[in-house]
Amino acid sequence: ELPDPVLPQLPALLGPDVPAAGVLVVGNKVDLLPADCRGHLGRLRQRVAAACARAGLRGPALVDIRLVSAKTGYGIEGLVSRLQRSWKCAGDVYLLGATNYGKSTLFNTLLRSDYCKSRAPDIIDRATVSPWPGTTLNLLKFPIINPTCDRIFRRQERLKEEATKTEDQLSSEEKKNLNQLKKQGYLVGEVGRTFQRQKSSAEIDFDPDVLSYSMDEDPRHPPKKQEEREEFTHNEVKDARWCFDTPGIVKEDCVLNLLTEKEVKLFLPSHAIVPRTFILKPGMVLFLAALGRIDYFEGEKPAWFSVLASNLLPVHVTTLNNAEAVHEKHTAQEFLKVPMGGEERMKEFPPLVPQDITLKGIGTTEAVADIKLSSAGWVAVTAHAEEELLLRAYTPKGTALVVREPPLLPYISTIRGARIPGTPAYRTKKPPSFVENLRTTGSR
Repeated sequence: ELPDPVLPQLPALLGPDVPAAGVLVVGNKVDLLPADCRGHLGRLRQRVAAACARAGLRGPALVDIRLVSAKTGYGIEGLVSRLQRSWKCAGDVYLLGATNYGKSTLFNTLLRSDYCKSRAPDIIDRATVSPWPGTTLNLLKFPIINPTCDRIFRRQERLKEEATKTEDQLSSEEKKNLNQLKKQGYLVGEVGRTFQRQKSSAEIDFDPDVLSYSMDEDPRHPPKKQEEREEFTHNEVKDARWCFDTPGIVKEDCVLNLLTEKEVKLFLPSHAIVPRTFILKPGMVLFLAALGRIDYFEGEKPAWFSVLASNLLPVHVTTLNNAEAVHEKHTAQEFLKVPMGGEERMKEFPPLVPQDITLKGIGTTEAVADIKLSSAGWVAVTAHAEEELLLRAYTPKGTALVVREPPLLPYISTIRGARIPGTPAYRTKKPPSFVENLRTTGSR
């Protein structure tokens, strides 16, 4: 979500104590984005840093910028180490962000990590993970472990040892989990615990009267005792510092606010995005479901349009002459999928509104800009050097359409298979996954 709608709000939300407290910006969900070239993460971090600077977050106020995946665990161990170095146990930590940024998933992942006191995962409620605002109603919190020198040393030794492992040395359960995560994301990491809670040996509790019954008598089963919920002792939390999950900030001008629960499941990418590239001539139109549309009005040569959005959202290419008929016939139907619900649904759904865009190409391997269709995804446009393109892009009324220059993944059009004969589409090609802190033959 760059440009990010929340970053400019942070100074006002945190007040005048920002320089003293500090902000650590976490770019989440990097597991969804394919690497368009070597060093793409460094470039992504630079883009986030530039967005922070534009929002007024710089100097001592900005502690660090980290790219992670709360879902697959990538970058989480590094984030934990950075948090421990920055704040130790000197103050509380609050997770702030918009709805659907993965804040609650991050909270749950940190809860299972070395950032949290070892007994806390058995006591603390996990955050509800949902794209809808208002699901985090209370300030959920867990106690932060005190990163003493001994604990830091033991943690570093564990991380060093784990980094020497290969996939063959993992247990069958660990391999199964790793393979599942590799299918879901491009970047994967293991989140472990150095300090495990010592569990007492289980005691068998029985009632001799229940066991001694005659052959013609049914055994009597006592009513089940209600399990007592564990609680922290006073000494455990009297001086504790806490990590809080907070309610998500609702993004204005976001198409997510217009969708139903069924539509959201198709709209939000839950697996690694596979880029879909099309070569369009002037007079052609690209639909992203019925949530976005790009018309290629004028230009001398064909151009490449690479779609980065949920793999479940359909992309359809047609001509300008047929575009209106396609939209009218297939919107809210299975062909374009989202929105869904037929004519009744469309009575309450806002119409698509246009915005004219002029771009000048910089080469056939590098995109000149991203056309960001609200939060539905974006289309990276690649054109011949000095080639001028006149485009018209559409998003639902009341949502934001952004031309992002420079693009987030400028070389994305090069990640494609062979051209599909007789169509403007190229075969899709999913880049390999990378596993952090694990020696694998496929690492890059």
